[in-house]
Amino acid sequence: MPKILRIINRFNLGGPTYNAVNLTRDLSPEFETMLVGGTHAPGEESSLFIAENAGLDPLIIGEMSREVNPLKDWSAYKKICDLIKRFRPDIVHTHASKAGLLGRMAAQACKTPVVVHTFHGHVFHSYFNPAKTAFFKQIERYLASKSSAIVAISEIQKKELSVDHRICQPEKIRVIPLGLDLERFMTGQEEKRNRFRTQYGLGENDVAVGIIGRLAPVKNHAFFLKVASLTLQSGNNNLRFVVVGDGETKSAIRQLCDELGLTWCEGKPAKGTRPQVIFTSWMKDADVALAGVEIAVLTSLNEGTPVSLIEAQAACKPVISTEAGGVANVVAHGKSGYVVSQGDIPEFARHLQELASSASQRAAFGTAGRKISIEKFGHLRLAGDMSALYHELLSVSP
Repeated sequence: MPKILRIINRFNLGGPTYNAVNLTRDLSPEFETMLVGGTHAPGEESSLFIAENAGLDPLIIGEMSREVNPLKDWSAYKKICDLIKRFRPDIVHTHASKAGLLGRMAAQACKTPVVVHTFHGHVFHSYFNPAKTAFFKQIERYLASKSSAIVAISEIQKKELSVDHRICQPEKIRVIPLGLDLERFMTGQEEKRNRFRTQYGLGENDVAVGIIGRLAPVKNHAFFLKVASLTLQSGNNNLRFVVVGDGETKSAIRQLCDELGLTWCEGKPAKGTRPQVIFTSWMKDADVALAGVEIAVLTSLNEGTPVSLIEAQAACKPVISTEAGGVANVVAHGKSGYVVSQGDIPEFARHLQELASSASQRAAFGTAGRKISIEKFGHLRLAGDMSALYHELLSVSP
């Protein structure tokens, strides 16, 4: 059977881990896969439990980390070369930027027949200054020229890669949306809701608004808090805002709460208090968090395909998001949620107030969203699409 060496940036909570794990599991026994990845960064939560729950035992390359470190990166590159020489894969498939750089360079050096790279997001805006961004674009153009195919996870991302940033010609890019195992977001909802709301002091009449993801500049939690502040000014005292995640901007976000006059707490609120913002830190059970909120939001500046919104819709929750990356491929504006222009706090707050005030509209949007998530983002559809691409590439490889 064909062999795949699948390399992921690092095992931190997020869409790339689910994508790599689901493909490794679902493409067996048609393909033999070795799953490899780096370590999660400080302030991130490990996602190795996702692989373990799928019955997988991935290989960890400790030197492959988020930051640029020439010595560590060289060591990780040499280890990948050694893996390729021992495992002799027919396909090297890399996921996200660091794995894409080291893995594709190693695959080229070792003359692997087929090299595939998936862009889960990209770093071409909202991450670095213009000079560094231009440098990374040049690297990605070179790597794309040495790849058999580039996988984009949305049509919007394909346009960004081929037209906006000119990474490669559109003919080399295949659009294969994410595929997730969504069953846990559709079962045991009432028990999970009660557990979450009890743990975080949410009353039965509270309308909880949740945002899930790492606390990093690109996720733009400052926008979320400014929306919260504006919406609360309308006098809706039933609104509560829940921040699920952790990361480098946590202190700044808490400070902004103080500046905006928002009351907040870490974990379960003290008895007799009712903070407007609740920080849960990392939660491995996103299905529990989504069962416990009424509305899910995303405020990112840059996204690939937002897993948190796919999962939220599978959990039958209406969503509101800023317009970023592949969001519009996930959310049906006006049907399963709303997509708002970057920086438009009043519009975001208006839609939030609208959904918070209407349980019937939340239910209608939730039903539409679940249908979208199941039909477009199931894990078996992902496996079928990727299998077809692999066989096509193998049939024309030298």
